[in-house]
Amino acid sequence: MNATLAPDRAAIPVLPAPAGDPAWQVLDDPAEWPAFGRELDAADGGRWESQVVVEGMHCAACAFTIEAALRQVPGVIDAQVNAASRRARVVWSPAQTRPSRWFEACAKAGHPLLPGGDRSARELRRRESRLALWRWLVSGFCMMQVMMYAYPAYVARPGDMNADSAQLLRWASWVLTLPVVLFSCGPFFRSAWRDLRMGRVGMDLPVAFGVLAAFAVSTAATFDATGPLGHEVYFDSLTMFVFFLLTGCWLEARLRERTAGSLDALMNRLPDSIDRLAPDGSWSRVAVRRLVAGDVVRVRPGEAFPADGVVIEGDTSADEALLTGESRPVPRPRGDRVLAGSHNLSAPVRMRIESVGEGTRFAQIVRLMESAASRKPRLALLADRVARPFLVAVLASAAMAAAFWWPTDPGKALMVAVAVLIVTCPCALSLATPAAMLASAGALARGGVMTSNLQALEALASVDTVVFDKTGTLTGDMPRLERIYCRQGMRPGDALEMAAALGAQSLHPVAQALVNAWNAQFRSAPGWTADKVAETAGQGIEGRMLRVRAAVETSRRVRLGSPAFCGVAPLDVDAAQVHLADEQGWLASFVLVEELRADAAAAVASLREQGLTVRLLSGDRESAAREIGARCGIDFSQGGCTPEDKLDVLWRLQAEGRQIAMVGDGLNDGPSLARANASFAFGRSVPLSRAHADFVVLGDRLATIPQAIAQARRTLRVVRQNLLWAAGYNALCVPLAIAGWLPAWLAGLGMAASSLVVVLNATRLASGTGEAH
Repeated sequence: MNATLAPDRAAIPVLPAPAGDPAWQVLDDPAEWPAFGRELDAADGGRWESQVVVEGMHCAACAFTIEAALRQVPGVIDAQVNAASRRARVVWSPAQTRPSRWFEACAKAGHPLLPGGDRSARELRRRESRLALWRWLVSGFCMMQVMMYAYPAYVARPGDMNADSAQLLRWASWVLTLPVVLFSCGPFFRSAWRDLRMGRVGMDLPVAFGVLAAFAVSTAATFDATGPLGHEVYFDSLTMFVFFLLTGCWLEARLRERTAGSLDALMNRLPDSIDRLAPDGSWSRVAVRRLVAGDVVRVRPGEAFPADGVVIEGDTSADEALLTGESRPVPRPRGDRVLAGSHNLSAPVRMRIESVGEGTRFAQIVRLMESAASRKPRLALLADRVARPFLVAVLASAAMAAAFWWPTDPGKALMVAVAVLIVTCPCALSLATPAAMLASAGALARGGVMTSNLQALEALASVDTVVFDKTGTLTGDMPRLERIYCRQGMRPGDALEMAAALGAQSLHPVAQALVNAWNAQFRSAPGWTADKVAETAGQGIEGRMLRVRAAVETSRRVRLGSPAFCGVAPLDVDAAQVHLADEQGWLASFVLVEELRADAAAAVASLREQGLTVRLLSGDRESAAREIGARCGIDFSQGGCTPEDKLDVLWRLQAEGRQIAMVGDGLNDGPSLARANASFAFGRSVPLSRAHADFVVLGDRLATIPQAIAQARRTLRVVRQNLLWAAGYNALCVPLAIAGWLPAWLAGLGMAASSLVVVLNATRLASGTGEAH
């Protein structure tokens, strides 16, 4: 089912209305579902995949809480929360639940949701960021004051300070620690309490226990200086720990915003409103969502084009960097097509709307990026599985450390337990993979390569063979018609007219080349219409042709495609060719000139420099495939391949142990793209919603393929570095904390630094050029 269409309401069972927020119940209208998701399967009541933005996430621990809350809702089949992008992917059944129910479940867990395309998500994150900054500032101010009051106790010699002065300083420190515990630590306590109520062990639980234990010990010593815990207070260590922890969380959040910024930058490129031409010739400002195909709008310099359409008045240039990867301004004179989300740079223009909403290229790109940002890679899922039992082990280790030290010094026993709880937070382990892969996906997006599945970056890093399709991939999107051969009695123009009418029913570049040739020569619609059309992937298209505007209706069955499909002999020319035949046999042959992409040879050379084997598989003639392969520097070229032949070649290569990346135009290469370990859909003519590929190349540059593979390899190196750092940090610090050699403030610094190092290392990938050392 097309994801852009509203589902059939008659086929959706009516469920009782939930008693939640009425704002959520609006999302139960099936017409709203395509705005933040797509239908995966219409059978058995259907399955939907929705992307949502998560509120209130302050660390990777929250992802576990949200996933657990979602999966407990009947009808939710799967849920994945990406801590790096703060987005969730929810797979659910309309036969059993509605969005309002799992929205309500997350709100009760303390993490309200917003639909993936909601414009308020950005403002929400801005408010959360300001609140986090205030928590950090309060903890920093109080820490400095508490350190000032603690300093005399560290430097005073016996007799320098009487007991009343020392007690006064303790009381002052206690008062200044209260805002830190009650305000700055609020998110940790709320998250820990939710986990306890739901019977889970979350990452915030050790932090909350540690803070409460340190505060309780110090408070007991302040209120009863002669008690068993009265000889020592730890307000300075506690406030320092919280300050370091919040510093790490705040910096980590800022860095995550940078790595995930490409999606937000793209989603917010559409204007809220635009000038539309009214029937009386006046201009009125209307919301972009009210535009329909056929509207004429005025776009001023600096504004974004609100939809896909054609410039009908004025000449300008456009910034299409985030849509096609083209970093330079692109000329867009009158008659050129412009894309939603691209920016008008130089002059006011009028455009006629052709596609709006989900039908635009912009919306399809956003869907790809939302899907990537909400999915978890395999390594991240593995790290999450390790983190859960690790937390239980942390609590057990803290309890054993406290039991070991208690007979010697109860106060120190509690502080050792606090240090163990604090230092071993597995946030760094859970962030190691998604932070790196999301940063890398953002860098690729800015270069014109959309990542539909983060897991594919891991597969792409391990490929050793790249297989190219020819037409529309190594060659340009559209071949050029050079010559027409006809059977006796058939004129070239008549043959082209019939071929263009049939070719208009196909998206294949060769068919579209014939349509373009007819339009360029005659500038009128063909006098034939096609009926009962059927296309055979990789072979051709056939249909019943009806002559329009004729005194006597004329009908004939016609085929357009390869020699074998049309039952004719190929021409003896080393060029791409397509044939036309009817019931009586051969009608015409069209010779097409394919222009090799300007950077094809350089891209192949770059791939070979990376140690990759490059192959060419084409449905065109063997001689044409070898000729293009030779011009590109490809040693292994094979022509005459059907889609089944290409698939068989991939099977054989993979059976030899090779890891394959397939690069095709996404039309007749669907099975091969699906079979390859990693796949690229190349060519602007491919609708993104139909490209069954891990990566979609938006521009015209083949150089993006070797760049993407190099980026994937850098990404995997950074992921391994992050995982090694997270494991090594815990292996080193846990024994030190158990031995009592790691004070609470230093444990807090280490915990914050571990997550910060992981995210900083991942941020180097955001530029797309950083090397992993």
